[in-house]
Amino acid sequence: DQLVEASVIPGDPSQAPEGDLKKAWWGMYIVPLGPDTHSIIYALNWAIRGALTFGGHKKGQWKECLDYTRARIFAFGLGLGPIDDMKYASGAGAINMGFPVICDTEIPEIRPTGVCTYEELVRELDHKRIVPVCVEVRGVKVKMSEIDIPVPVAAAFEGETVRKADMQVQFGGKYSTSFEFLRMKELDEVEDGKIELIGADCDSVAEGEAMPLGMLIEVAGRKMQKDFEPIMERRIHNLINYAHGIFHMGQRDINWIRISKEAFGAGFRLKHFGELLRAQYLEHFPALVDKVQVTIFTEEEKMKPILAEAREAYEARDERVAGMTDESVDIFYSCTLCQSYAPNHVCIISPERLGLCGAYNWLDGKAAYEINPAGANQPVKKADCIDEVKGQWKGVNEFVYQTSNKSVERFNAYSLMEDPMTSCGCFECIMAVLPEANGVMIVNREYPGMTPLGMAFTTLAGSVGGGLQTPGFLGIGRLYITSRKFISAEGGLPRIVWMPKELKEAIAERFKARAEELEMPDLLDKVADETTATSIEELLPWLEKVEHPAPKMDPLF
Repeated sequence: DQLVEASVIPGDPSQAPEGDLKKAWWGMYIVPLGPDTHSIIYALNWAIRGALTFGGHKKGQWKECLDYTRARIFAFGLGLGPIDDMKYASGAGAINMGFPVICDTEIPEIRPTGVCTYEELVRELDHKRIVPVCVEVRGVKVKMSEIDIPVPVAAAFEGETVRKADMQVQFGGKYSTSFEFLRMKELDEVEDGKIELIGADCDSVAEGEAMPLGMLIEVAGRKMQKDFEPIMERRIHNLINYAHGIFHMGQRDINWIRISKEAFGAGFRLKHFGELLRAQYLEHFPALVDKVQVTIFTEEEKMKPILAEAREAYEARDERVAGMTDESVDIFYSCTLCQSYAPNHVCIISPERLGLCGAYNWLDGKAAYEINPAGANQPVKKADCIDEVKGQWKGVNEFVYQTSNKSVERFNAYSLMEDPMTSCGCFECIMAVLPEANGVMIVNREYPGMTPLGMAFTTLAGSVGGGLQTPGFLGIGRLYITSRKFISAEGGLPRIVWMPKELKEAIAERFKARAEELEMPDLLDKVADETTATSIEELLPWLEKVEHPAPKMDPLF
């Protein structure tokens, strides 16, 4: 999938093949220049003519021409076989024009950069790797003209869903273990284009069943940074949804993926996820990504170590904004990645309120804007404060109004009951008011059971999502629960009266620390879960028994 024009020396034009074979040479971008080493002058002359013709430089402007060839003409020298004095001299001429030379013999390397963009003289003895090394050393960015998967790929397919009746197989959600994890590696640690499947393919299960799935994406690039990992990982949501007949929802270790019967019938299999992601990361992040390899797991035992590492990375990313406050910044960041599913939804990410998906915090939004200033994450100036308690600013209101297709006029960052943020469908948790208890319950995506509201997560999600402003209901990220700004307009943490046991355990350390600040060290023990109540009739006596503070707080209505 990488086409590189080759000017061949020695390659006597008079000995070039005729007829169909000659056409095949041209079709493979092979151009014979001459029988001797010094015929390299024709290739270098072509490069200089590029500087004169397309760069607009004049004869005699040698410095400007050399700057142009180094910056704009992505050529390199590939030396095969023994290197004599003439080849050394010719190679030096190429290097002087900014074209590195890569050889397959034991030669002294020139690794420091300066004349060329990156290294200048490199050896690579493995012929299977030599062309990729040439591409890497010259900094050539490969644009994939076609993605080798059996279904169409386009942004137009991003909003489609795969319903249960149309589904061949699914992964994650409440049905199986599933996660996606992107990490950066050094250039020599990533084999570009390597797609590996560990475990059975999706044709090994019956129609309509679920399988475990782990996707490990490893990227390398000279300008790649650790801070960019979560931004690129979150883009998996879009990139997979670009494929016709594939549905993706969620993120991190709470994702949910479906393959339709149509896509499966066309030949789509798990390795195609790797092909899809690799091609699009190279296309969408050309300045950052030079190499991509993908490992796909369906064998649960094999994926456990990677999942443990992924969860450590998720936690480390979340910790980066600790200590920052909303008052300490003048700019928040937006996120509109999910507008394909919820066209009127806009996330506003602040230091003390991460995105409802749980994957983007304020620093991630800032980094995403640096990567792509025209992307889904835009800076939002707070401007004049309208309501400090509820968290409303003039600049945020104006931005949300325009970006929500003029459907949301006001937005309160810290309120559940009045003009709350909209929700899409990627939220980690749903918060809902329980009027009888004068408090709120929170249910996480992984919990399949009934809640005191009389609805399970899936039913609630249908009511809360879609980009609607629904007072009393809110999609949130887990980390927001223990934020000092958590529904602070309604009293904050003491309003929580019910959470699933798994969620309580997952956030216990942060919850207890926040409760200590509020001088309520035993608050978490007073929060009911499914072991004590799954209906409002069971919940109210429990709250009275443990003397939960919520019933005695100011009325929510």
